[in-house]
Amino acid sequence: MIGSVDQTGRVQAIGGANEKIEGFFSLCSQRGLSGSQGVLIPESNVADLQLDPEVVAAVEWGGFHIHPVARIEDGIELLMGMPAGMRGPDGKYPEGTVLGRCAARLAETAEQLRRYREV
Repeated sequence: MIGSVDQTGRVQAIGGANEKIEGFFSLCSQRGLSGSQGVLIPESNVADLQLDPEVVAAVEWGGFHIHPVARIEDGIELLMGMPAGMRGPDGKYPEGTVLGRCAARLAETAEQLRRYREV
C-alpha cells in the first residue's frame, strides 16, 4: 500500500506511482507471481498510470493485482476480507465489522483498566 490518508479517511494521490508499482512487481516476479500479490493505490492515480506492458499483462491474466482505493475503509476491507463498518447514528459500529471489533476491544480494555484502578 502506498500513499497517505487525510483526517477524514480519503486516500490522497501520490507521486511516482508507476515506479512504485513496477518496483514491487519486479520483486514479486523475481520471487514468482502467485496471483495473490498486488498493490493498493489511490484511486485518484489510476487515470495517470503508464505501466510497463509486462505489468499490464500480469494484471490481465490475474498474476498481479492493482486495487484502487478512495477511502481507508476500502483498503481495510480488501486487506481484512470483511466489511470495515460505518458508524451509525448512535455513534457505534456494527458487530461483525473490522471497526466494530476494534471498538469492542477498546471498550473491553477500558473496562479492564477501570477495574484495575479500583483494586
